[in-house]
Amino acid sequence: MTAREKILGRIRAQKKRGPLAGADADLLKQRIADHARNIVPERSRLPKAGQVDLFQTKMEGLGATTERVASAADIPARIRDYLSQKNLPTRIKVSPSEILTGLGWDTVPMIEVVVGAGTEEDMVGLSPAFAGIAETGTLMMLSGPETPSTVNFLPENHIAVLKVSDMVGAFEEAWDALRAAHGEALPRTVNLISGPSRTADIEQTLIMGAHGPKTLHVILVEDGT
Repeated sequence: MTAREKILGRIRAQKKRGPLAGADADLLKQRIADHARNIVPERSRLPKAGQVDLFQTKMEGLGATTERVASAADIPARIRDYLSQKNLPTRIKVSPSEILTGLGWDTVPMIEVVVGAGTEEDMVGLSPAFAGIAETGTLMMLSGPETPSTVNFLPENHIAVLKVSDMVGAFEEAWDALRAAHGEALPRTVNLISGPSRTADIEQTLIMGAHGPKTLHVILVEDGT
């Protein structure tokens, strides 16, 4: 029995009924499959190029930085330049995803690439985003063996790679893409990231990096779409 089945079993026991059957079960499945949309902002209905522009505007408005590259092959050199400009360490923790580990890191020998989960000692983390949401300038990040969430949050500086083809207009589209890619086997954690970590809980003073990275840099890869 799976954890899901155990939880649903407890709910059914509390409600004093068994699983739905027949027409009721079919109705429930149909409602889940055809979940109704709420009001979606008009700004989310832009063509792809407009979505990318909106994403950058929103993300930068939240204190992050962004840049575009023509192809994934450009990423190592651009990261080298970014680390130099920001006076950051050349040692970076990279998510064990083929999207990143397969890049030509040998072209930038001055960068020390360490593949694995993030730790508190890491100053720079690099991870791939599942999707970008133009509506609010938000990254959708999924947890998994190749994308440990620790790389997103433990290093003080986070660099995220997002393919332009994975940009969507609204939140609903991002969840549709997630369901299409993973079906019912959803990842354990889905993180939505809009800008660097911040809080103003203490005396309304804005503190950067309170619960995660102090900086966020997003590299948008033009992948032909």
